[in-house]
Amino acid sequence: MRAEKTEFEGLMLFVPTPHRDDRGFFSRTFDAAVAEEAGLDPWAFVQDSQSRSSHGILRGLHGRSGKGEAKLVRCARGAILDVVVDARPGSPTFGRHQSFRLDDHNLACLYVPRGFLHGFQVLTELADVCYRIDREHDPAEDLSVRFDDPDLGIAWPFPPRGLSARDLAAGSWADLRL
Repeated sequence: MRAEKTEFEGLMLFVPTPHRDDRGFFSRTFDAAVAEEAGLDPWAFVQDSQSRSSHGILRGLHGRSGKGEAKLVRCARGAILDVVVDARPGSPTFGRHQSFRLDDHNLACLYVPRGFLHGFQVLTELADVCYRIDREHDPAEDLSVRFDDPDLGIAWPFPPRGLSARDLAAGSWADLRL
């Protein structure tokens, strides 16, 4: 497993080395030593979560106020287009977004530092997305920005399906920045 830097400071992609044979594959999904070498505290993650969604489902854009939330995101089954938006005031990439294909073939894991919005859309029939999070969830700190906000200009691959009430009621990027 190796850590790769991205164009956004602090955002990292962890790329494993799966061992494949006629039975399937075996892969390490997290390695504390690699995380530590990349500058992360591997013992800071306190919660693991998983979601399952079907083709075209879009979840996000979500973030946390207060101290924020860092997370490791990977797609254990299927494929997703994973999108992050830099919402850190003063960052040189503030307001920009970056996308990554996460799937059950490349097995990459995306480290999303505090101060980012996060969302994804399912590219395959089903997708299981796993999250390793560094803070317990506090619903009072939840933030949402519309997935289709024109100021962000995110090009999602499909018309979204199955938007939650929270995502449909999400505010604008301009409102979040104020």
